[in-house]
Amino acid sequence: MNKDIKGIPERILKLAIAALTQANTHAVYMDPGTEHWYTMSVLNAAHAGELFLKAIIAREHPLLIFKDIFSLDDNRSLKLDVADLLKRGRTHEFEKLPQVLWATTGIRLPNRQCYDRLREARNAIQHFCAPEDMHLSNLALEFIYTIVDPLIQKHFGLYAIEHHEDWSAGYDYVVGRLLRAGLRFSMPKDFNVTEIDMAKEIGRAKPDYRKWLLGELKKIKKEKLLN
Repeated sequence: MNKDIKGIPERILKLAIAALTQANTHAVYMDPGTEHWYTMSVLNAAHAGELFLKAIIAREHPLLIFKDIFSLDDNRSLKLDVADLLKRGRTHEFEKLPQVLWATTGIRLPNRQCYDRLREARNAIQHFCAPEDMHLSNLALEFIYTIVDPLIQKHFGLYAIEHHEDWSAGYDYVVGRLLRAGLRFSMPKDFNVTEIDMAKEIGRAKPDYRKWLLGELKKIKKEKLLN
């Protein structure tokens, strides 16, 4: 296989991380003049999810992300290269990726209902206008942290909270928003926040969410002691 084609999963992964970085930022932060960010967070989250799923699939074989690999043969070239893929290749649509993921890797997508809700919202935004009856940033975060985050932590060793555009405060405000929303998230071994009061942020959290959070923090503390 052409070495450039072998590098497709990593190329996709880099773009996926960039989309996730924008999705987190647009879903969490709000300032005057950025009211459109919540709408954009859905598009960014969908883009990130699509690319991460394709990166996982492409690790099995880069050509599996294409709908019809037979159409890639022009009956003239001696070998297939990236230029050919860009010219003639058509990848699977966002709607079909959960089935492609399962067929190629055996992985069932977590929280499929959220995936479908985000897909419908994305389509509305792209082709007409933003749905008025949806909390778009909440939907984007639910998609990121119930679907994308567990997948990328398992397959790439990535933590979604670490990818954002607020370099001054780290992931503190991303974490704060997730705590208020009651969304679980993967924590790196060096997890630490200093800009927010976690106890205050979970003031209205349900008992099972508090239990989960304390359990995760205890795991991290134990690992730090072991290391």
